[in-house]
Amino acid sequence: MSVAAAYAVCEQITRREARNFAWGIMLLPRPKRLALSALYAFARRVDDIADGDGAPDERRLRLGELRVALDGLPGSSGSDPVLVALADTLVRYPVPRDALGDLIEGALWDVDRTRYETWEELREYCRRVAGTVGLACTAVYGPSDPERARPLAEALGLALQQINIMRDVPEDWQLGRVYLPLDEVSRFGVTEDDIAAGRIGPGWRGLMAHQAARAHGLMNEGLGLVALLDRRSALCVRTLAGIYAGVLEEIERRHYDVFSSRPRLSAPGKLRVIGSGLVKGARRR
Repeated sequence: MSVAAAYAVCEQITRREARNFAWGIMLLPRPKRLALSALYAFARRVDDIADGDGAPDERRLRLGELRVALDGLPGSSGSDPVLVALADTLVRYPVPRDALGDLIEGALWDVDRTRYETWEELREYCRRVAGTVGLACTAVYGPSDPERARPLAEALGLALQQINIMRDVPEDWQLGRVYLPLDEVSRFGVTEDDIAAGRIGPGWRGLMAHQAARAHGLMNEGLGLVALLDRRSALCVRTLAGIYAGVLEEIERRHYDVFSSRPRLSAPGKLRVIGSGLVKGARRR
């Protein structure tokens, strides 16, 4: 398969699956957009294997095979379009290979673990499955100071994952998972029966307000990355962060009822985020 055809497949995957991510990367120059599509398609595959219907041993085996394939890139991508595109991306951009490896390790945690006792434990999971993606994407953006950018990119990835966790509580429960730190769940007087029943009470609101404060803090930290990026990459990051901030605002507006329907930002809302990013970018020039 040609590299161009492989990237086309990754773009299709991104447009089909990445409801928020695709809005941000469409603002990038084509080479960077293609690279981020390849990274997204790879991350999507990792996630799909971890969340698949296969037995745990089968999913571990498939993730192990993917790790072997990753370690062999760029020389042995074969005819797999995602790996062909990823191999080309790894040649063109300084994407840290260890970040992609940690992403696979995080997926193995999803196979083996369904609960996290503390934020420290959950933070390490989030670093593996989302902070790593932030690092990989930032390597494509090309920050002016890569060392300063690294912790900022990781913090931004953690912020987006924290918002995902809040939004997806019912969906994760259906998969048998709770991604809220259990010591915090207990501290606010919430039980797993409350989560199963979708009960919205003072304890639940307090618990979720605590999660929201964490997300806001990580987001504010991570947005320091914008100052290290060129105009279009900065617009991409502002858009992604703005869309997720809009989802968080919707969760807060609902008083943390994530059970009745899935919180999301509408298409007009996403366009407003892009417009706001353009205005901020113009002021920065």
